[in-house]
Amino acid sequence: MSACVPRFGWWVLALCVALLCAPGQAATGATSAAAPDAGPAAAPAAAAAAGGFHIRPVDDAWRAALPRDAGAATQAYLDRLPADVVARSGDYYEGGYWLRLWNWLAGVAVSLLLLATRPSTALRDWAARRIRWAPLRDGLYGAAYGAAGWVLTLPLTIYEGFVREHAYGMATQGFGAWFGEQLVSLGVSVAIGALAVAALYAVLRRAGEQWWLWGTGVTMALMTLAIVVAPIWIEPLFNTYRPVPDGSVKTAVLAMARANGVPVDNVFVFDASRQTTRVSANVSGLFGTAAVRLNDNLLNRSSEAKIRAVMAHEIGHYALNHIPKALIMLGLVVMGGYLFAQWAMRRLLARFGQRWRLAGVADVASLPLLAAVFGTYLLLATPVLNTITRTQETEADLFGLSLAREPHGEAEVLLKLTEYRKPDPGPLEEFIFYTHPGTRTRIHNAMRWREQMLPAP
Repeated sequence: MSACVPRFGWWVLALCVALLCAPGQAATGATSAAAPDAGPAAAPAAAAAAGGFHIRPVDDAWRAALPRDAGAATQAYLDRLPADVVARSGDYYEGGYWLRLWNWLAGVAVSLLLLATRPSTALRDWAARRIRWAPLRDGLYGAAYGAAGWVLTLPLTIYEGFVREHAYGMATQGFGAWFGEQLVSLGVSVAIGALAVAALYAVLRRAGEQWWLWGTGVTMALMTLAIVVAPIWIEPLFNTYRPVPDGSVKTAVLAMARANGVPVDNVFVFDASRQTTRVSANVSGLFGTAAVRLNDNLLNRSSEAKIRAVMAHEIGHYALNHIPKALIMLGLVVMGGYLFAQWAMRRLLARFGQRWRLAGVADVASLPLLAAVFGTYLLLATPVLNTITRTQETEADLFGLSLAREPHGEAEVLLKLTEYRKPDPGPLEEFIFYTHPGTRTRIHNAMRWREQMLPAP
């Protein structure tokens, strides 16, 4: 419903590929992983605190009296959003469009700085003199590159992940706790970055002109590995996972999961409330690591109908094999990126390679150049990447409606998500920037299901 695919798809893409586009973005914490649609358009904290996030409450009689027509029922739901909530949500989400640009510019600036100055190639030369095993040299460079990018882009990270989230009233951590998680995330991303760079440049040295093909294979293997290990060893570094107490919620979620082939015997809740006010949940896993999890914001502040609607959606991601399908589609995107990088780097190295003291594409000190080129490609590929997730979210919505049979629960949760997601985008805006369908589209799908599948009262 809110964070399944980004948390286990784009989050992994960020860990494995972000060092190839914007080094500062490789060290995102758990809060940002569960909240991928942030942006930099500032709003005063006082205004957020004064206005709050409020939706006009209704009761079951209001829902029963809704028109059967899906369009009219959808508009009735959206009319419950006060104008200030819609305006604040639009400001927040549209700021994210600019944030994509600023992060790209920051990544390119870091790359150009490293290419134009001596420390990058000095580290390469020092490692070449003292370390005989090439993968270890490359891994050391990759770790240093990730750490340098993190430091150089730290002001933007603080603004995006801490200042802005507090300005809009969606963060609950103090700066010390938040920054501590950033340091933990930095350690994780530096370790993964070192492994990824060592593996990638081992391929570059051996594959010649076919490095784009073998590089794609290495990247996808690392992404698959990260999807397997992240829920087990990485995410518990940021949150505590405990079994949901026995009761009707746990029974209902387990029944839906087991009925749809999710091999689990428990449901877990994690303490996201110490980081954010957002609701989220996920059902994910590969190779026997399936898990059903929801955060405590959802568990403690939602009715059973809403929880059933959310968890049915997340079960849909698993039942529809969205993770392996997304990996295949991402593999094609990554392959296109490496092909683009091969074309662009050949020309850039021919013109600037001597000035930047680079020996060629297999020189690990050319990683900043690869980062800038690949990051530019990913920025241009934003509509493609978003269409992949948006299509899967639509499929999971429809699956969840048929499984939970809770169209009103679905609509109520979708209204809640307007806290950080603009509810009614234009078609072009949705195509370019949205990882999920717009709120109007999703509520209309729920009301259409209600119109066609539930008997009239």
